[in-house]
Amino acid sequence: MAAHALLTVPHATAGPAPSPTSSSGCATFTLSGKAVPVADLWRDRKAVVAFARHFGCVLCRKRADLLAAKQEAMEAAGVSLVLIGPGTVEQAKAFSDQTKFKGEVYADPDYSSYKALEFANGLFSTFTPSAGLKIIQLYREGYRQDWELSFEKNTRTKGGWYQGGLLVAGPGIDNISYIHKDKEAGDDPEMEDVLRACCS
Repeated sequence: MAAHALLTVPHATAGPAPSPTSSSGCATFTLSGKAVPVADLWRDRKAVVAFARHFGCVLCRKRADLLAAKQEAMEAAGVSLVLIGPGTVEQAKAFSDQTKFKGEVYADPDYSSYKALEFANGLFSTFTPSAGLKIIQLYREGYRQDWELSFEKNTRTKGGWYQGGLLVAGPGIDNISYIHKDKEAGDDPEMEDVLRACCS
């Protein structure tokens, strides 16, 4: 594997650093269906890149709102806001339409970026007491799960079992200044830590 194809995280400030992985094999797709290697999302700019559990997830809709509330501060620091979800372009479009999320939204139908970043995956990181309590609270706040998206085949068989995360990266594919990998569903990063990384 060519050295220039490697994606490394040399100075992560939250969570264990993933092993070097091939960014060339991690394709994401814009809402118009254009393929974009995931590392290109921060190659020439600084970006906050959030990884959703899946596009129907109520916890991810709350996180999208938390990030959107800080978007003005991010943009003032010259930082773009990006959200990636495991699923199809159609699912990404539905999420974008439903949430009115103002950042960029990308689909990762093969879950390649989630595997490359070694996000948590499995039953026991998905169904936890704290996640259940958080979901109850979100429903009280008016948030809702999109069950149609949640029960589509690719979400049931793959995407729904991956946890998400967040990184602040760029410019430069190996310039990762902050990474948070959810230990369980709803394990949100501290927004103040994210903003500090934006301004570093």
